[in-house]
Amino acid sequence: MRILIAEDDPAITAAIADSLRHGGHAVDCVASGSQADAALQGSIHDLLILDLGLPALDGSEVLHRLRERGSSVPVLVITAREGLNERIRVLDLGADDYLVKPFALAEFEARVRALLRRSASRGNTEVCIGRLRLDLPGHRAWVDDAPLELTAREFGVIEALASRPNRITHRTQLIDALCSWDQDLTQNGLDIAIHRLRRKLHGSGANVRTVRGLGYLLEEALDE
Repeated sequence: MRILIAEDDPAITAAIADSLRHGGHAVDCVASGSQADAALQGSIHDLLILDLGLPALDGSEVLHRLRERGSSVPVLVITAREGLNERIRVLDLGADDYLVKPFALAEFEARVRALLRRSASRGNTEVCIGRLRLDLPGHRAWVDDAPLELTAREFGVIEALASRPNRITHRTQLIDALCSWDQDLTQNGLDIAIHRLRRKLHGSGANVRTVRGLGYLLEEALDE
């Protein structure tokens, strides 16, 4: 999953970004409301972590504009603003969850997992191909009942492919899904990740097929 953090406190940004990246997510960070508003117009993020007290444009206005554009991207508001009326106001604006600072990192991580599960439930939370079973929001994979150990990058590849069932995923779409703005993934790096993923999928009944000139497709391996 690709997550946008809109927070102007560098310490908070660093802590939650590290947590999300450790969980296998690609993370982009902005420090102002205007930057967040511009980034969200690209519609490439699966979750927004939004501080209300942003410079240039208040977080509430960022949220209002996001929903006015018809976007359904989940939003977790993190703010020092307390009080029942404030929580009601922000939830009515379209936030999906609300967390008051300071907060425990473990609670933040649990709320992120819950929002991603809720978002994934609108589509397929679990994907089965051959003997391979994927829990997309949980970042887990099995072949039959045996856990399949995948690196964060390998799971990112298979997650991006599984999220587009029966559709070809272009190399640039894979790179966009796997990389944040401050992290690069070379073409060779993507090739290595796909090669290693194919090796681990051998015998699972699933395969990553190259569609020459177009991209990749996750499909059942008929010859296994």
